Amino acid sequence: MQLADRVATITPSSTLAITAKAGELAAQGYDVIGLGAGQPDFNTPDFIIDAATKALKAGHTKYTPTAGLPELKQAIIGKLKRDQGFLYDPSQIIVGNGAKHVLYLLFQALLNPGDEVLIPAPYWVSYPEQVKLAGGVPVPIKTTQDQAFKISVDDLKKTATNKTKALILNSPSNPTGMIYRREELEPVAEYCLKHGILIVSDEIYEKLIYNGNTFFSIAQISDEVKANTIVINGVSKSHAMTGWRIGYAAGDAKLIKAMTNVASHSTSNPASASQYAAIAAYNGPQESVEQMRQAFEKRLNTVYDRLIALPGIDCLKPQGAFYLFPDISKAAVSCGFSSVSDWVAALLDEEKVAVVPGAGFGAPEHIRLSYATSLEKFETALDRIEHFIRKHTK
Repeated sequence: MQLADRVATITPSSTLAITAKAGELAAQGYDVIGLGAGQPDFNTPDFIIDAATKALKAGHTKYTPTAGLPELKQAIIGKLKRDQGFLYDPSQIIVGNGAKHVLYLLFQALLNPGDEVLIPAPYWVSYPEQVKLAGGVPVPIKTTQDQAFKISVDDLKKTATNKTKALILNSPSNPTGMIYRREELEPVAEYCLKHGILIVSDEIYEKLIYNGNTFFSIAQISDEVKANTIVINGVSKSHAMTGWRIGYAAGDAKLIKAMTNVASHSTSNPASASQYAAIAAYNGPQESVEQMRQAFEKRLNTVYDRLIALPGIDCLKPQGAFYLFPDISKAAVSCGFSSVSDWVAALLDEEKVAVVPGAGFGAPEHIRLSYATSLEKFETALDRIEHFIRKHTK
């Protein structure tokens, strides 16, 4: 059987690959500590689960409108108004099966073959693959730790061409945890407006901000910038609802309609029970969001100092999300490995600690560690990593 050419261009998710390998070892009886998870280790709050259960018992088990329940659209509109002061119409909102699905719909509706999408690197592993699946060309913009892993307008001037269709901004970032400030976003927004480049603002981690930092959406700069931005968000990270698969986009009504048309021929609609759960998440009490944020902040502040004290490891302290993204290239060399990916594989094999190599994020010198796990497990993992480094250091 000959597969479609587009499938051959896809790079498998390094996150899912390391998680699968760790799962195999755990099934064999090994005590594996997985630091690859991109999801909160908290359960969905009870009031949200209760709302979904109530909806199911009331018979809300049927198809819904493709772009989402009107009640959920209103809940999302209310959330965006409360948090960022945005005003949206229901025609400017689409609900999908998670933010990942919404991004997929966006690129399918937006890109023609050869259209370029600027993607700051390090990046979330699925951005370039989704662009390729839509016939587009992902164009990474390399950033460094000295830049706090953030692009500037000078980077855009060097990278953008007459084929550039969109720019993806992810703040707080997966995998770096960095946050863009308003003064950093304003010249980027102005450049995109001037050159007709759509801004894709992935804000899925907006509620997970630490140590006095604040979140600012690029769409808050002005009405003109808002009109040139499609905001991507969802309840997965903020309300510990990854498995419920509810994400959404807010933006230009014409683009939202096109995305809805694509969804109508692929998934029909998000799961009805999940939509009622998301309504409760946004319309209900928000104390659980803050409690989870505080727990992540405590973990970050506890493990960060311990991590950077390890030989050959350098790490910029994250401002948000729940990942550490250290440069371990010196540790890999001192341990006698030819690449960070080899170091990662040996760590899992010998110490049963699963981390994600940075190559899939466009930063092969780094690894990603998720502190969306218990503090006890993370500290045990650091003990094992330290043992591994000292054992191999030549």
